[in-house]
Amino acid sequence: MLLGLFFLFTLVPLIELYLLIRLGTSIGGVETIAIVIGTGVAGGLLAKSQGLAVLDRMRAELNQGRLPAESLLDGLLILIAGAMLITPGLLTDGLGLLLLIPWSRQAFKSWLKRKIQEKISEGEIHISTRLH
Repeated sequence: MLLGLFFLFTLVPLIELYLLIRLGTSIGGVETIAIVIGTGVAGGLLAKSQGLAVLDRMRAELNQGRLPAESLLDGLLILIAGAMLITPGLLTDGLGLLLLIPWSRQAFKSWLKRKIQEKISEGEIHISTRLH
């Protein structure tokens, strides 16, 4: 856990800074800033459209009396993608955009479900229900 937090708050910003400096020296500072702004705007528009589509799907599933578990997971991943797009940088923007594309989000969702199932099987995640 500590290693993961170290990676998240130390290594990711350093990698982002390195990538931005390298790109800036290759194509220029203004162009690099334009790319970061462009990916942010494109990602914001894509996040909005994907988020609204997931909300519509959730509404339809609830109207049919079904629990929208898949849609909730999609919504969570879209929220994470939006947070990544707010963070300036090429790596986080790229990962955020990948989470917004439905087919790549589906692949990540499958991986995430397998990981959660492994944690449940290993006893690291406990699920309890309480019926009234």
